[in-house]
Amino acid sequence: MPLLRRALLTLLMLIAPLAHADDRVEVGAVLDRFHGAAAKAQFEPYFALFTADGVFIGTDASERWTVAQFKAYAKPHFDKGRGWTYTQAERHISLAPDGSHAFFDELLDNASLGRCRGTGVLRKEAGQWKIAQYHLTIPVPNALADSVVKQIRSAQP
Repeated sequence: MPLLRRALLTLLMLIAPLAHADDRVEVGAVLDRFHGAAAKAQFEPYFALFTADGVFIGTDASERWTVAQFKAYAKPHFDKGRGWTYTQAERHISLAPDGSHAFFDELLDNASLGRCRGTGVLRKEAGQWKIAQYHLTIPVPNALADSVVKQIRSAQP
């Protein structure tokens, strides 16, 4: 019995990285569909990728939206066929040890905002990866940080 147990544990240790590799591919595909649906202003496919309690955090400090709030913001734009296009330049995906959550950061290019960063968390629900949180930021080069901070402070009430 101990030999069988050891063999099973060894097999699981060999298989686990492969399962995680598949999950990383699936998470990447969800993020690709997310950006693709936004670029094509596809309302239902875009929001189907969120968990029911999902949150989208935009570039402005006031932009922390539940899925319902984000739908209300996006619907008029998507109804007019106007989405937003972010092209992935780089992506990193990590998985929780229990395989229930994935964490990512990605660099994105946008025609208006330039280089952006998306970070967030996906949760596996009923075997499907869903976006629980997406956070879009505009990275500020360190050399510009002092100037940008001063501008932000002067714009705040």
